[in-house]
Amino acid sequence: MRFLVLLSVLCAAVLAACGANNASTFSDQNPDGGIGSGDDASFNLDTGPDVDPYKIDPPPQWCGPDGGPAAPPPVGGTLDCPSDKNKEGCDCSSAGIGATAACWMGLRANRHLGQCKDGTTTCIHKSETSNQWGPCVGEVLPTPGAKGKAACKCFSAGQWKLSNLIPCFFTYSPSNAVYGISTVLDAAGKAACQDPVPPEPPPAPPTKWTDDTLKVDCAGHFRLCYELKAGDYANPKASDCAVTPRDASGKPALCVEGDYLKEGIEQAFPTIGPWVSANTACSAQFKNSGGYGEMTVIGLSVQCDKVDDGAGQPEVFHRVQYCPFACGQNPSGPGCANCQQGGSGQF
Repeated sequence: MRFLVLLSVLCAAVLAACGANNASTFSDQNPDGGIGSGDDASFNLDTGPDVDPYKIDPPPQWCGPDGGPAAPPPVGGTLDCPSDKNKEGCDCSSAGIGATAACWMGLRANRHLGQCKDGTTTCIHKSETSNQWGPCVGEVLPTPGAKGKAACKCFSAGQWKLSNLIPCFFTYSPSNAVYGISTVLDAAGKAACQDPVPPEPPPAPPTKWTDDTLKVDCAGHFRLCYELKAGDYANPKASDCAVTPRDASGKPALCVEGDYLKEGIEQAFPTIGPWVSANTACSAQFKNSGGYGEMTVIGLSVQCDKVDDGAGQPEVFHRVQYCPFACGQNPSGPGCANCQQGGSGQF
């Protein structure tokens, strides 16, 4: 006997059979704890009214990857008048009166990120022998204490999409053992259980389990994993058993990893291959009582934002609720209206 279970992912929160989008937010702290990509533009410096609070402003940290955005160029000039900011009051004699240029009065780590954008300054007459840059007009600085785009950090948001997350469960006679196994995909990309039923114990199917894409607002290197667990979606526990395989160290084995080179663009990531569960007891528990899927991530942005749980371990950012097994046989049945083949996690 075989069973196929569909996902309940993109649903209205009022439907009891639907999976809520309870995504969490990745940590994006500066690993060195200094002024940089982990800090906003708010300061508590003991400065007088004529002291520039952004004067001590090192370039943002840079962690690659190769082939991604280029590292920021070195900064010339002086602390008071750096060459890259065109600050009000600094000399612009070489540009000439009336010349305009991009200007920035905030931290370099926030520049060109999120809502932040340069302003425009104009070279004006200062004295018989020199000219100076005028006010910086139109720049947008970070919102103190804000999250997301208003914080103007390299990493703030993203989405991992998987085209197929449906498993199958085979019950064998006379052993009565239950095996979880990945679905196979037809020419149209539709998931189905293997037919005929494979021998016991079943080998992994011949086709990949799912394609996936990643979209993040910051380039970097990311490792994302998906794990199918038996347990209560509404009350997940660390002790919930895993249906999908784990590696020799006990960590999820269904993972994709790679460099994400262009920020803000949905990009194909490595596919997740076929799998078969050796944990027949957990597979039987999932088949009998249900379970959920768990998405995790760990990574490092080009500006050295650590993407983890705050303790250097993968962050659980989304859980996927699965529909009743009956929906695999009757997709129009009760509680099955919003069941999907694939799923995505927002972070």
